[in-house]
Amino acid sequence: MYLMRKPGFAFAAFASIAGILCLLPLVAQPPQGPGGASGRGGRGGSGRGGAPAIQLTPEQKAAYQSKIDELDSIVKGLRAAKTNVDLIADVDIFDKAGKWLLEFPQDFANAQAVTTYLTVLDQGIERGHQLQKGQSPWLTEKGRKVLGYYSDLDGSVQPMGVTVPDGYDGPKPDRLYVWLHGRSNGMSEASFINGFKNAPQFPSTAYTADVGQLTLDCYGRGNNANHQAGEVDIFEGIAAMERRFKVDPERILLRGFSLGGAAAWHIALQYPDRWAAAEIGAGTYPGRLVYAATPFPPYQDGPLHIYENIIDWALNASNLPLAGHDGDADNQVATVGAPRGSAPTPNRGQLESSLRVRAQLEKEGLPSVNTPTEGMESNWTVPGTRDIFMISTGTQHGVNRQVKTRLDAFLKQYGDAGRQVPDHIRFVTYTTRYDNCFWVSLDGLEHHYQRAEVDAQRSNGGKDYQITTKNLTRITLRELPKGAAISIKIDGQTTQVQVKGDLTQVTLEKTGTAWKPLKPGASTGLHKTHGLQGPIDDAFLDPFLLVRPTGTPWNDAANRDALRILGHFDHMWAMDYRAHPRIKDDKDVTDADFAQYNVVLFGDPGSNKWIAKMLGRLPLKWTKEAITVGGNSFPAAENLPVLGYPGPLHPAHYVVLNTGLTISDGDYNGDYAMPRFGDMAILKIKEVPEPPEIVWGGLFDESWQLPKGK
Repeated sequence: MYLMRKPGFAFAAFASIAGILCLLPLVAQPPQGPGGASGRGGRGGSGRGGAPAIQLTPEQKAAYQSKIDELDSIVKGLRAAKTNVDLIADVDIFDKAGKWLLEFPQDFANAQAVTTYLTVLDQGIERGHQLQKGQSPWLTEKGRKVLGYYSDLDGSVQPMGVTVPDGYDGPKPDRLYVWLHGRSNGMSEASFINGFKNAPQFPSTAYTADVGQLTLDCYGRGNNANHQAGEVDIFEGIAAMERRFKVDPERILLRGFSLGGAAAWHIALQYPDRWAAAEIGAGTYPGRLVYAATPFPPYQDGPLHIYENIIDWALNASNLPLAGHDGDADNQVATVGAPRGSAPTPNRGQLESSLRVRAQLEKEGLPSVNTPTEGMESNWTVPGTRDIFMISTGTQHGVNRQVKTRLDAFLKQYGDAGRQVPDHIRFVTYTTRYDNCFWVSLDGLEHHYQRAEVDAQRSNGGKDYQITTKNLTRITLRELPKGAAISIKIDGQTTQVQVKGDLTQVTLEKTGTAWKPLKPGASTGLHKTHGLQGPIDDAFLDPFLLVRPTGTPWNDAANRDALRILGHFDHMWAMDYRAHPRIKDDKDVTDADFAQYNVVLFGDPGSNKWIAKMLGRLPLKWTKEAITVGGNSFPAAENLPVLGYPGPLHPAHYVVLNTGLTISDGDYNGDYAMPRFGDMAILKIKEVPEPPEIVWGGLFDESWQLPKGK
């Protein structure tokens, strides 16, 4: 997004590197606001689904293909020579950039971009030739550069922007700032590479005072507020930085503005123990207001708590230093849509995010204190936390000099101090996907998508604990002092634990109303737990494999629909999440694949041998005539089952049937990716399949069973 400036103020801050890219000629498409075109029901605008703005001539295609072929040959040779894989990635990102431009020519914003991006490929060829000679001079360069890494999620190569300070010397661990970019719907690998290297160095929210920090600018798989693959990109990017530079793991700070602010809100509040601090500007406020006029069925409404309302998670700001801010006259859209059939509630644009988080902290018993300062409409601190909230006076979608100075000091203060582990933790979650806060993890919920929380305080060197819980059946305490006798008072009950040997953690499980320590390694049966709790879309946050059917289907229409869904998902993931997923034929899949990946099976028991092998071990009955689930029967020739479930062969991984992400097409390139099928659904086979017709949908209970009568 562009940032506005009102006359008479110090400067205009630009939302992000992505915003800067939009100002450079011929780099990226103009950004759309949150209410832009969004496919079928998506929010934020797809930006890639239409016809290309530029039609490449045969000569231009040939020029691109020639450079891509040369890069392909270089990368192949480097792999054969067993060159360091990270260095190969530094070359491969250019090869990938060219291939995606040809596959998705809508990423060309205008005619001059055709020439501009050819020079990007030339840079990759130059790197490749250097690496063939055993040279990698870009590694020792200071300043801004783009490097690459290979993603475990789908095997793809992804770019990352890296800034190395002049004082970086290698052996000494440095702090790392992680920056999440703002909205730029047409961002491609080529525009990211070109724009990051050539971005002008004027004042903006993207740039902070130089205190010797390394900086990671996350590509984020495009324009998705770092949801789904964009979320994975953050942590894979950090891991790549830690491999390649001396990063102090206790001094990693999260930052974002605008769409990057929306991303930073959910990442900071759902991973509060990962950061020394978080600085968050603006960010769309995706409140449940957008759904108020049309109640959603429970299998869709429940998972909305995962990302769709940051206020649900606001209490977690008490566990880390967090600075929320925006301008007093923010002119951007605050919500991702208006209530159906009514006008939007009056608000202050994207300033609403920090206003409402601060207000929720007050409701949680953490009132704030305002000490207005020059240039700040508000300057709030929250006693009992390290949080601050500021409003830049005379500023639209951005930050003024006074607040920016305060933010720089905030980042330096907590970057100097490093990550601080509190002895008092108040933590909420709605899903075991986000279950961890320092030395406490919430391993089991009574009911997913309802508020679960812990208030835990340790004292006496970690030997005494006072804990209260809500909606929890299992928690783990870590960092216990070795060899000590531990006293734990939980929900009014007292239990004693003797820490033996190298064991430094204990898991407590509630049966009925009684909490008791769980013996290490004790099996408690199938239950929803971290990374295996649904909804279906959760399977695509970890490495996954798609499996294509090759056998004779029971029902041709159902098999054709399954293949169409596979092809459509492959296309959408490639177009907006910037990778083609791994795909194998069912005849080539082995048991080792189920042990390594979340496996997505397409087809029916006739066409896909693995579906046939799992019949009787999945929560449905499937014959040539009917599909039976939850006491309901559906004609097999007219319907297709989709589900995510612990794999019968390897229960630590999902098995998914007949679907990729269940979000709308527009949600791939928007502010929030809304799951639509819950844990399991029956879809009607149609001649015109989009959008899918959900005949039945449901959520499994905490033991992966369908509730009776459902």
